Amino acid sequence: MENSGGIQASLAGRYATALFGLARDENQIDAVGRSLDTLEAAMTESPDFKTLVTSPLIGRAEAGKTVRALTPALGIDPITARFFGVLADNGRLSELKSVIKAVRKLAADNRGETTAEVTSAFALSNDQVARIKSNLKTRLGRDVTIDARVDSALLGGLVVRLGSQMIDASIKTKLNNLAMAMKG
Repeated sequence: MENSGGIQASLAGRYATALFGLARDENQIDAVGRSLDTLEAAMTESPDFKTLVTSPLIGRAEAGKTVRALTPALGIDPITARFFGVLADNGRLSELKSVIKAVRKLAADNRGETTAEVTSAFALSNDQVARIKSNLKTRLGRDVTIDARVDSALLGGLVVRLGSQMIDASIKTKLNNLAMAMKG
């Protein structure tokens, strides 16, 4: 398997590679992707779930029992459910967010897509996201998935990351550059 960006170099990357391999072998990449979206949403929406995933005070046995009890209620597919249990049993629930990110990258690579992290000062509309996708697709010659984030510290504009490339068109950076130029 090709490991773009050295995904297997990290602990989360090794788990992600294993999960993606299982999903690919079972033709369940989309189902696993939806289940990972569900887990990510649960981390964002439920403080208790986030504590379960991130707290070092919760032991492996307790985390495993809790994960197995929660899995049916979350409605995640069997592959992701078993994988989630393995993370809990191995004391690696804190790696979940990194695993999700790495699996998304592997799935995008599998589909021939590139993922662009787009950070803006305000939430982007669907039309703005579509225009950014179109511009990046023209520039790169491949489909682009947008991972949109909001950072009000940018003041305005965008920061686009494509792998190791970064396009910084934020007002914050422009003001910082102007301030540096004025200092002489």
